[in-house]
Amino acid sequence: FLEASEAKNLVPYSGPNKMRDCFCTINLDQEEVFRTQVVEKSLSPFFGEEFYFEIPRTFQCLSFYIYDKSVLQRDLRIGKVAIKKEDLRKYTSKEEWFLLQPVDSNSEVQGRVHLELKLNELITDNGSVCQQLVVQIKECHGLPLVNGQNCDPYATVSLMGPSRNDQKKTKVKKKTSNPQFNETFYFEVTRSSSYTKKSQFQVEEEDIEKLELRIDLWNNGNLVQDVFLGEIKVPVKKLGNDSFQAWYLLQPRENGNKSSKTEDLGSLRLNVCYTEDCVLPSEYYASLRNLLLKSPDVQPISASAAYILGEVCRDKYDAILPLVRLLLHHQKIVPFVTAVAELDLKDTQEVNTIFRGNTLATRCLDEMMKIVGKHYLKVTLKPVLDEICESPKPCEIDPIKLKEGDNVDVNKENLHYYVDKVFNTIVQSSISCPTLMCDVFYSLRHLAAKRFPNDPHVQYSAVSSFVFLRFFAVAVVSPHTFHLRPHHPDAQTSRTLTLISKTIQTLGSWGSSKSKLSSFKETFMCEFFKTFQEEKFTEAVQKFLDEVSSTETREPSGMSEPVHLKEGEMYKRAQGRTRIGKKNFKKRWFCLTSRELTYHKQQDKEPIYTIPIKNILTVEKLEESAFNKKNMFQVIHGEKPLYIQANNCVEASEWVEALCRVSRCNPRRLSVYHPSAFLNGNWLCCKATSENTKGCTPCTAGVPADIQIEIDGDRETERIYSLFAVNMPKLQKMEEACESIAVYQGPQKEPNDYANFTIEDSVATFQTLQQIIAIVEKLNEPHEKYQKKRSSSAKYGSEENPIVGKVS
Repeated sequence: FLEASEAKNLVPYSGPNKMRDCFCTINLDQEEVFRTQVVEKSLSPFFGEEFYFEIPRTFQCLSFYIYDKSVLQRDLRIGKVAIKKEDLRKYTSKEEWFLLQPVDSNSEVQGRVHLELKLNELITDNGSVCQQLVVQIKECHGLPLVNGQNCDPYATVSLMGPSRNDQKKTKVKKKTSNPQFNETFYFEVTRSSSYTKKSQFQVEEEDIEKLELRIDLWNNGNLVQDVFLGEIKVPVKKLGNDSFQAWYLLQPRENGNKSSKTEDLGSLRLNVCYTEDCVLPSEYYASLRNLLLKSPDVQPISASAAYILGEVCRDKYDAILPLVRLLLHHQKIVPFVTAVAELDLKDTQEVNTIFRGNTLATRCLDEMMKIVGKHYLKVTLKPVLDEICESPKPCEIDPIKLKEGDNVDVNKENLHYYVDKVFNTIVQSSISCPTLMCDVFYSLRHLAAKRFPNDPHVQYSAVSSFVFLRFFAVAVVSPHTFHLRPHHPDAQTSRTLTLISKTIQTLGSWGSSKSKLSSFKETFMCEFFKTFQEEKFTEAVQKFLDEVSSTETREPSGMSEPVHLKEGEMYKRAQGRTRIGKKNFKKRWFCLTSRELTYHKQQDKEPIYTIPIKNILTVEKLEESAFNKKNMFQVIHGEKPLYIQANNCVEASEWVEALCRVSRCNPRRLSVYHPSAFLNGNWLCCKATSENTKGCTPCTAGVPADIQIEIDGDRETERIYSLFAVNMPKLQKMEEACESIAVYQGPQKEPNDYANFTIEDSVATFQTLQQIIAIVEKLNEPHEKYQKKRSSSAKYGSEENPIVGKVS
């Protein structure tokens, strides 16, 4: 999880207008995986964008680059922040300012190189003995893309000493990030010894001590200058008589940036949260999973494992997401949310504060609506938000913020038009509201009516506080976090969305007109809101809330509507269905739902091609050698495989995972596939000459399993285990609190350690805590064993654990 918040004190532009149009990119080494929106005319741009992603490959650095957007030339890189993988943990969950470092082409490296080195003794014609260094450069993996293209790499191999520099060069390999060189070079290390009578060869110590082998990787520039891709250095004295082979990580050049004094380029504020999951086979988590899934039935609910998780991670968003996903996956979310909401209502004294706090119940429901309501928001709000963001009309109605030439009456009309449009879209959308959300609203409505039997409106305010306040109003004000817009809107549009959101949440809230007006602090908002004082708005809200919180008119919970899972722009290889069709790569808009995968010429056009999910036989990565392109995968279905290239490794991995999950239960799934393509009459992987030859490699997705879309139950349980393990001291403190309550029979008057915990039934809570602690302790052992095995099994110098390439 990353948040690129803001930058400050950027270097001013040299022209008369000092301001810059900036954006920030997030890179794994040199590969860009995300970029923020452009913030115009600022030296302290506020980005405020969050990114949550799985890292699909090994990397050395997580880097952030600040660019100045240029219309005519290439965008200018102002500066960067690079955090080494091993340092990520230091910064986890801490918001920090980082100084921007200069971007120097000699420090921009990634990838690894595989070498075999040997020192040989040779006897020359006249019988003297000398030493020879044999260097075999085998291959490289993971070189960067240069200007968005695969590079044309070659290597120079040099033997360096105080008075020598012998350099040799490999052939250039075209258009690849993983070149296979397999070239061998020979260097004379020591001259023939003048002491020919001695049978034992003596190394000239001072000579070999100072010799160093250097390998430099370059991208062949043809007509322009070659680009440096990284280097490694190995002292010759380290090599014994045995042959030595290993993988090395390419390193930046020493003193690549000549100036020791760096100018102040500005700072970037980041919040990074990096976790590594180590998920064991499913059976290890059975007891913890069962304990968590029993939670909705535990009396009182505060003594359940799921509730205790929320208690010990009270300030953390970490616990809510895996808990909600696990309960959703096992159809337990409705009874759990109902039980914790009932506990909330016990503490609610005032009708008008119902579900306004940040409790376990409200946060679980927020998260559940985000996951379940994604498609609902898309069909409801996306068209109107696109209109507001793409051709915004001025809507500022605050007299202090009006610009010169603004007409406040016209702005009021514009804002009224937008609010009307958004409001009507929402109140007419009940048919699209997911059944799961309706089930929860139904429960909340009845609990609220039971808690406040004398208030006829409370059944509506209980539901509106979620559906308007915490769902629609939030999505309107930050459409990018709900994937309704690609980026954070610009400042003016953001202000318009804030005004619409404020009005919508007040229109949707339940209460008298007087109390609605008092919810506005600003007079101009009160004045504007008076134009909506019509019965029809109240009636429309009541009708909508009735529809979304009743279960009579709905089908039983299930997926009646296709769930929208993922969409985005990628390249696909032409299928070559026409005789003259050239099989090149074309940019297309892809869309995946729980029913089908489609691609379109552009985002909102009709699909050109559709693959029903039930027809997908397997989805696998494609070897780079097939088309000399990175980040490719294949969707194998009834016809020829569909070859797709994603824009980066994160995107490729997300698409493969989403497609695998949604097709995992297909009965005709393949067990083997071809990892490369059928070109020029044979399969590049196994050289078979018939296109219909059975695959040569086992599929990675494994056996079909009944897994609900996009949720991996074991992984969520592992995350919950990790949270319990980290919070073990709190669990033990809670256990002591239960013992203390049992001994002293009732609550203590003086302040104590357990005032922070909700303990309704000390005996039941104590029993659950004992079970949690025992399960976590039992799980610690196999996790530690796995970690040890993983760290010891990857030998230093292997591809998984390469040597850092500057061995001094």
